[in-house]
Amino acid sequence: MKIKSCKEEFLAKAKLLSKKEAERLMSRMSEKLYRRLKKDNLSGDEVLGIQLEVEEDQLQEWREKMTQIKKKEEAKLKEKEKQKG
Repeated sequence: MKIKSCKEEFLAKAKLLSKKEAERLMSRMSEKLYRRLKKDNLSGDEVLGIQLEVEEDQLQEWREKMTQIKKKEEAKLKEKEKQKG
């Protein structure tokens, strides 16, 4: 995923983070994003906003995958029930 800058909503969320929350978020930041912080002279809030956006996208992808897995499991259970009945 390529992100040049973060959306305003994520920048606003980043500005509201406490120092401790910001540190935790930065600890999960990829090395690539960290290098970009230094290279492009992005503000800390911009980088935190980008990280928040990345994590939101990852969470959405995870939810979609879990939904697919649950649907497959339900289909398998229904198939087993048909075979028994």
